[in-house]
Amino acid sequence: MASVYSEEYQRVITALKKARKERGITQAQLAEALGRPQSFIAKIESGERRLDVVEFVHLARLVGLDPEEVFKFI
Repeated sequence: MASVYSEEYQRVITALKKARKERGITQAQLAEALGRPQSFIAKIESGERRLDVVEFVHLARLVGLDPEEVFKFI
């Protein structure tokens, strides 16, 4: 099973983080849209917490990415 340290997982997180920043969305704003604390996003982006598939879909859509397109990064 892939971990948060795998190259593929890191590409997904990098794509999400890049899209968030390009759209000028802060971690706090993204967390608020998800009903979560800012630390939730910080932990995902730093690799302290792994995303499940449902969380991934929500995050991708909130930062303006098509979830299916993100998989092309891996």
